[in-house]
Parts: sequence; structure tokens; C-alpha cells
Amino acid sequence: MKIMGIAATALLFTACCSQPESTVRLFDAQAFTATVEGKPVSLYTLRNGDLTMQVTNFGARVVSLWTPDRNGVAEDVVLGYESIDRYLDNGGERFLGAALGRYANRIAGGHFTLDGKEYTLPQNDNGQTLHGGLKGFDSVVWDVESATDTTIVFRYRSADGEEGFPGNLDVTMTYTLTPANEFRIDYRAETDAPTVVNLSHHSFFNLKGEGNGTILDNELWIKADSTTPVDGFLIPTGELAPVEGTPFDFRQPTVIGARIESDNEQLKNGHGYDHNWVLTREGEGVELIASLYEPTTGRVMEVLTDQPGLQFYSGNFFNGKSIGKYGRPQSYRESVALETQHFPDSPNHENFPTTRLNPGETYTHTCIYRFSAR
Repeated sequence: MKIMGIAATALLFTACCSQPESTVRLFDAQAFTATVEGKPVSLYTLRNGDLTMQVTNFGARVVSLWTPDRNGVAEDVVLGYESIDRYLDNGGERFLGAALGRYANRIAGGHFTLDGKEYTLPQNDNGQTLHGGLKGFDSVVWDVESATDTTIVFRYRSADGEEGFPGNLDVTMTYTLTPANEFRIDYRAETDAPTVVNLSHHSFFNLKGEGNGTILDNELWIKADSTTPVDGFLIPTGELAPVEGTPFDFRQPTVIGARIESDNEQLKNGHGYDHNWVLTREGEGVELIASLYEPTTGRVMEVLTDQPGLQFYSGNFFNGKSIGKYGRPQSYRESVALETQHFPDSPNHENFPTTRLNPGETYTHTCIYRFSAR
């Protein structure tokens, strides 16, 4: 990637949030001012309620997200980097805070068939296609259609054949901070030829604050009676497996670390939790499907969506070698991802909810992360 513009540095300044005893530190926009592949990259700041969020249009990334604890003290609860340069060449985790597409999660062997034609995609994860391929939606510069104090609207056209996917796909993605302390994501996509679409968001959360310790003491609830088991390459077998009597039963709030080291084949395949839960839904609209509680700070994050699946990842592949935006390591099992989505590898499993999108149809998807403290 060719980068031009102001060299990014970790410049910070302070600003008061709604709690007078709390301080939010914002990154200077100059640290994210650049031109990437001929398109301008910038940093944007959103505020509403108790939330303050900074995002960049490179990968439509959430760079920071500040929310208060039970005492009104705010922390940045997402992993990230302090400059655009580090996102472009970080040597660490590629997907921090990014939009995922055209197909979030994995496609087996980088192949799928649509209307009798086989499509071949780049293989970027042990022979599989992960999160859109070598250059997914996390690695492109999105156009900013509009931006206010509380909302930013991104647009991107994925050209026919990009990363092997058919059809020109026009995507609009809106990030909103609501007065109810919600980070809301609304996706829309349209195509001019039959294709497959599965969009998601990949913030890694630590409700203690980035770099502030383990997530194994967090209590997780997931409204799901089954999962889609995976093989050693994290590709679904096609089975829908009941969670009853397994370490995957989070139908009652359960400490993440309570069973993560159990002698269980699925946990061994994922090196911990890195699986898709089949959500038990009441209807087709947006509803509460998961919650995460951090006991030392009292922070709570609820997840609402209209999607059929939730990927829960327990930070199993972080090794502390990559340093986060505040100088602390991004360490093993010190973050979680809760990605609302369709199921992994759906184009290769007829029994999974379809991810096919035809001309004249509109793909829609809403994900809400709602924050509070108790």
C-alpha cells in the first residue's frame, strides 16, 4: 500500500465526558491523516450519552470507545492502535475494530458454487478464506457520505470480481451513538448480479479497558440452544449441536474461564472459544441475544441484532507481541469479539440460512452494542 501524508504519531489530548470525575483521551486527527491508494483517510469523533468513539474510514474501524464504570470513570474498552501507520503495517492483529466483508468468517477452501458456477477466493487462513480474503472490507478506504456529532455514514463499492466474489456490491454502513449509550451499526447492500454477502464488525472488547487484564472472569450470556461445530480448520461440519451439557452452554450467565480449559474437542479445535452460536430468536427483528458483564468495573455490554448467528471469540491467538495504543501488550485472552452474522461457510451448507443476495434485493443487518454499569 502506498501511503502519503502526515506521519502518524501518538498525539493525545484530554476532554471531559459526562461524568466530571472522568477523563476521555482523544487521539489527534493528524495521527490518522493520510492518503492510502489515492483516497483520503481521516479520524472522526462521535459523542452521545456517556459514550465517546473515534473511528477512521480506513476499514471503517473503531479506534477507541470510551464508556464509564460503576463509579463514573471512563475507559477505552476496544483494542486498537494510535495511528494510521500502525493499522497499515502493524505486524499484529489485522482486524482490530474493522468492518468485515464481503464474507465475514470463513469459507472452506476458498471455494463456493452459485448457480452451477464455482468461484475461487484467496486463501488467507490455513487454506481457507477468512473475512473476505487478502483484501477484505477491513483493508479498503471507505467513502464518508456524511458525519455528525453522533453518526457517520460509510459507503463502499466492491467491484465485480474483487477477491473473487461476483457482482458489483454497493454497501452503506451507518455507525450511530444513541442517547441510550448504544453503538449501533446498520448495514445495507445491493448487487447487480447474484452473490453471497455476510457483513460484520470486529471490535475486540475488554470491559476493564484495553490492556487491563483477563476476560476470563467476565460473565457471558448467549441466547442460543446450539452451535455449529467446526473441524480443525474452524470450518463448520454442517451439524447443529445442542449446547446442553457442554462448555458452550451460556444460556445462564457463566464466567468465561469456568470451562474454557475443559477436555472438549471443540475447545481444542478453537484453542478456546472461537465458534458460531445459533441464536434462539423470538422473531425477525432486532432483539437482545447476548450480554457481557465485567465484575471489577461493573461494566455491562449487551448485544442486540436481527441476525441468526453470533461468533464468540475469546482472544485465543493474542500473544502479547503486539502493543496496543496505550503502550500495553495485546495479550492472550484479554479481549473478546462478539460478531453478529450469518453462519460461517454458509454458501457450502444448504441447511444453513442463506447468504445469497440477488439483484433487486437489499441485504440489511443491524447490530447494537449497548453499554451500562452496575
